[in-house]
Amino acid sequence: QVQLVESGGGSVQTGGSLTLSCAASGITGDVKYMGWFRQAPGKEREGVAIIYVNSYSTYYADSVKGRFTIAQDNALPTVSLQMSSLQVEDTAMYICAATSSWVPAGRKLLSSEYIHWGQGTQVTVSS
Repeated sequence: QVQLVESGGGSVQTGGSLTLSCAASGITGDVKYMGWFRQAPGKEREGVAIIYVNSYSTYYADSVKGRFTIAQDNALPTVSLQMSSLQVEDTAMYICAATSSWVPAGRKLLSSEYIHWGQGTQVTVSS
């Protein structure tokens, strides 16, 4: 089993920045993909950014390209999400996810492809 614990959420004004971290523990050696989803009240969970562990391949939702950067800490099984130029629309619960399975092209940002989930960390952006 893989356990995921997020940290770094908070409140920020429009245009501000935040960095989220997700620490993985347990049987992490087989993890292939790790990343972030978000869910706002009344909305479906959407993929934000995913990294193919140890390969530096990254995948982003169009809405965050150029503003968010996902990275892997090679020293530990930790993935960070640097968020800048935050907008009110970015307000959501940000949830870390991981899978040990191969995810086909075009499906990297689909929540159904991920089996390990954290509890989430809230990000609130106000104008």
